Amino acid sequence: MGPADLYGILEKLPQKKDENLLVGYNSDDDAAVYMINDTEAIIQTVDFFPPNVSDPYIFGKIAATNAVSDIFAMGGDVTLALNILAFPKNGDKDILSNILKGGQEVVNAAGGIIAGGHTISDNSVKYGLSVTGKVKLDGLIKNNTVNAGDHLILTKPLGVGIIVSAYNAGEATEENFKKAVKSMITLNRTASEVMRKYGVSACTDVTGFGLLGHLKEMLNDKFSAIVSVNKLPIIDGAYEYAQQFLTTGGGQKNREYLEDSIDFKIDDYAMEEILYDPQTSGGLLISISEDKALSLVKELREKGVTANDIGVITDKQEYSIKVN
Repeated sequence: MGPADLYGILEKLPQKKDENLLVGYNSDDDAAVYMINDTEAIIQTVDFFPPNVSDPYIFGKIAATNAVSDIFAMGGDVTLALNILAFPKNGDKDILSNILKGGQEVVNAAGGIIAGGHTISDNSVKYGLSVTGKVKLDGLIKNNTVNAGDHLILTKPLGVGIIVSAYNAGEATEENFKKAVKSMITLNRTASEVMRKYGVSACTDVTGFGLLGHLKEMLNDKFSAIVSVNKLPIIDGAYEYAQQFLTTGGGQKNREYLEDSIDFKIDDYAMEEILYDPQTSGGLLISISEDKALSLVKELREKGVTANDIGVITDKQEYSIKVN
């Protein structure tokens, strides 16, 4: 669902107060956080979607990588997960097996275990996970605690949605599609473990609301941000496909919801589409003080993680985000 529809529904639901619920759906954060003792909390998240690639094993890996990412974005460690699967009653069981295999391998690599799950019969395939993680209270990283002057570090290239859309239309090259797949199945675990050492201000993972949507959530209507397009990491081919209007419906929803909040100082429709593009299993967007930003980027790159300093947080301005 688009963010406008989603927020409109959630704000009408009755809420129960619980002092141990540190983060719930009344915030824009990545997952729920519930305190279990004086020093620890559990992080709970869920994510599932229909296939965006034809290979069931790769689809399972993508869906699982995407689902566990919220735990890493909040500075936590994955402990266990439950499968969520919809599958046709008379569907090929080898396909089902390969989806689950891909998911299990990812959860194992993320440091957790799959403890079970739930499956229903449906006309179309959908797969994902409910994931539980743990975090020390003094290590919990929220997405809306940025500070003016912070730098914004992005740990994966953009353009996944555009490339997958172009590939499914028969327009993207196999090489560019493989680069998108590689990005989608790369865990944010290493990036998370590195950032925890630097006392970052805030973090989120870039997924369905695109870079601009998730950045706007981080600002919490208290700050603004400047994004420099010449510093953005972009998967090969994404810009060219966007120029050919090979974009996504989700990107258009993001544009409609956000366009009044964005001040584009560039005249480049394709770049706008990349910034609005929904990312499946995207990277971390980290807000960190200026004096630590260079060291964080350096260590992330030494560990093999994409790391680009793409912008800064500013005091509140007329627009939420300015794009240079």
